[in-house]
Amino acid sequence: MATHATEVARGDRFEFGANWAQFLNVLNDERIVLAEQSLRNMLGVNDLQGKRFLDIGSGSGLFSLVARRLGATVHSFDYDPQSVACTAELKRRYFPDDPDWIVEQGSALDKGYLQTLDQWDIVYSWGVLHHTGAMWQALGNVIPLVRHGGTLFIAIYNYQRVMTPVWTWVKRAYNRLPNELRWLALGPALIWLWTPRTIYDLLRGKPFHTWRNYAEHSVRGMSAWRDVVDWVGGYPFEVAKPEEIFRFYHDRGFALRNMVTCGGRLGCNEFVFTRASNP
Repeated sequence: MATHATEVARGDRFEFGANWAQFLNVLNDERIVLAEQSLRNMLGVNDLQGKRFLDIGSGSGLFSLVARRLGATVHSFDYDPQSVACTAELKRRYFPDDPDWIVEQGSALDKGYLQTLDQWDIVYSWGVLHHTGAMWQALGNVIPLVRHGGTLFIAIYNYQRVMTPVWTWVKRAYNRLPNELRWLALGPALIWLWTPRTIYDLLRGKPFHTWRNYAEHSVRGMSAWRDVVDWVGGYPFEVAKPEEIFRFYHDRGFALRNMVTCGGRLGCNEFVFTRASNP
């Protein structure tokens, strides 16, 4: 199996961790509280005391941090070495030398590694499994990690009949361009993504208001620019219709507890499932 560095070098994978490293420079208490509230709302809980929380593809480490703040024992892993470093840095800042928060490198496609992880009360993987290059395999691989009666919280890119093939081409092109030419993909994408909102802000007399205040309302904590880079660069890239994700897990003993869709638009659909209590 190719390494992360090899995949990046040949243009088959985006370096998410490099983007997340920039995010750590602007992370503050307000963003942490916003993320904490979003997790509590989706899970329908006040805290995670006594729970075991597995973060698959931890990225910046923000939601691992949130889970730990809410009282969970946390295990974080990511395939991207720089994402692992970001998560480790957040642990160092907020929970140094804490034995109840483990950070490792690992892959959702590596069954040997996954078999070392036991089972968890909450398995969390937001916007990750569609970037593995084998989404349906990854979606199946996480099932044994959820204890019976436990919770699976995932977010997967939404299928769009017209735009999904377009974005797949853009993302592949971005990653295969030399760094100095990647603006050829980023520039048009920025215009496409932000022109409608920019015009709206101008018409209401608040030029660039949404762009300037984006991070204050971003649950993931990204700045507007970093979110654009993350979106355009995010490759491998796979998608699914909400009903496909529902049926996949329903047929494997999971019941849907909560769901938030992006209304057929660009973005992620979020799903919270409960695994049946009895095998």
